[in-house]
Amino acid sequence: MPRVTITVPDKNAQPYRFQLDRQIVTLGRGSENDIAIDCGSVSVKHAEMVRIEGGYELRDVGSTNGIKLEGERKSVIPLRNGATVKLGDVAFDFQLSDEEREALAREKPPTESPIVREPEESGAEKPERRPERRPAPVRPTLVTQQSNGGFGMVVLFFILAAAAFFTGLAIRHSKETGGSLLDAMGNKGKTPAPAEEQAPAAPPAPAAE
Repeated sequence: MPRVTITVPDKNAQPYRFQLDRQIVTLGRGSENDIAIDCGSVSVKHAEMVRIEGGYELRDVGSTNGIKLEGERKSVIPLRNGATVKLGDVAFDFQLSDEEREALAREKPPTESPIVREPEESGAEKPERRPERRPAPVRPTLVTQQSNGGFGMVVLFFILAAAAFFTGLAIRHSKETGGSLLDAMGNKGKTPAPAEEQAPAAPPAPAAE
């Protein structure tokens, strides 16, 4: 059975026991309470010890001096084994046996993971957007072909210009010499034969008698 010990200043401690099936235990200075406390700092109806799932809690019911845990006034105080609470100036000690703690522990619902609220997103806190990956550009093969075609056009232009220049020279040479420029260019490198190797001249005709 849970044990509650009430200690009024300058008086002997007074223990109380009750069954786990007891739902409410009233405490106060009035004689109608389940635990009557003879102390001026305790209100007529001071507090209630209420049975909850997995244990008990102490609730203030509008007292003047309130209930305190470690010097801090509270409206509700969960009662754990070995807890010491103050009702006004009166000490309230709560104890459970090992069997009672095991029985109450089986009543507690499984602990669920907490839901954490994240801070609202602002302009500075928005996740950084990564740049989209674009496919690598295709090399313009058309440009390469155009570039090669342009080079061929330049070479063709020089060939045509050279042909036109040579044709002009051939026409001019033909007008001036009456011969072919190609023949002249072919004979230009040949050396004329020596005089002695030339054919003998025809003998002179005999004089008339």
